[in-house]
Amino acid sequence: MNRGVVTIEARVSEKALGLRLDRALADALPEVSRERLKALIAGGAVTDPRGTVVSDPSSKAVAGGLYVVAVPEATPSTNEAQDIALNVVFEDDHLIVIDKQAGLVVHPAAGNADGTLVNALLHHCAGNLSGIGGVARPGIVHRIDKDTSGLMVAAKTDRAHEGLARQFHDHSIDRRYKAMVSGRPNPTAGSVDAPLARSPSNRKKIAIVPGGKRAVTHYTTLERLNGGALVECRLETGRTHQVRVHMASLGHPLIGDPVYGRTKQGHKALLETLGFRRQALHAARLGFIHPVNGNALAFDSEMPADMQELFSGLLV
Repeated sequence: MNRGVVTIEARVSEKALGLRLDRALADALPEVSRERLKALIAGGAVTDPRGTVVSDPSSKAVAGGLYVVAVPEATPSTNEAQDIALNVVFEDDHLIVIDKQAGLVVHPAAGNADGTLVNALLHHCAGNLSGIGGVARPGIVHRIDKDTSGLMVAAKTDRAHEGLARQFHDHSIDRRYKAMVSGRPNPTAGSVDAPLARSPSNRKKIAIVPGGKRAVTHYTTLERLNGGALVECRLETGRTHQVRVHMASLGHPLIGDPVYGRTKQGHKALLETLGFRRQALHAARLGFIHPVNGNALAFDSEMPADMQELFSGLLV
């Protein structure tokens, strides 16, 4: 099926004299990202005020000129839209922040072809999704493990997608987790700076590996617990399983973690009584700069009921 084309007229600012065309058009069309405009120009989808096709994104803009941009409509995602309940914390035309429940997989994959956050967002944001790569899909710029709960942000437009991805790349996102760990960290606060990569001995696990990607976690003890502690972990980087591996490396694995920890005998009975079968980890705070309007946004999420029950059962 051929995709339709949306024709957009863009009046470049009189102050754009000497600017690159892709930058001038990005200023005139805030709903379209600069990277997308670069690709459109290079693909011959932009005509200048004289009606001539422009193919060089670095060519100089005609100040005050009227350009025509032919934007192909994004093809629908092959993933199925599914009506799955979401706890929406914030939403506007550009992005959505959700408080993910434990047990919800983020991306469809082998073994989880549907019933994921992506499927839920395709339904919730129908008709208003990022078209990066020419496919209409949620702009997932970070992930939370299936059995971790808490705050996530996803983009609905290309510009938001690229702006959020840049902030995650620059490690400027404020991400803080609450975790219940086995044992009490000593010192009570500190940092772990240890590179992470796939474990050479078990490809399903992440491990501290020389030459891996730099990973930094700053932890602070919030509360002493029976045989453990409630800690806040602030991520300077955001690697897969970072909190779980870094805390385990200190000898304080997350309570209930089936991969990186061994449950203390004193905790087993409580976990069984509560039916708690996941790592005790919750993405409690998410702060970033809105990629379109520049406003500073910050969101906080209380620990969900299952972690609250576990916390109460572990109080000294």
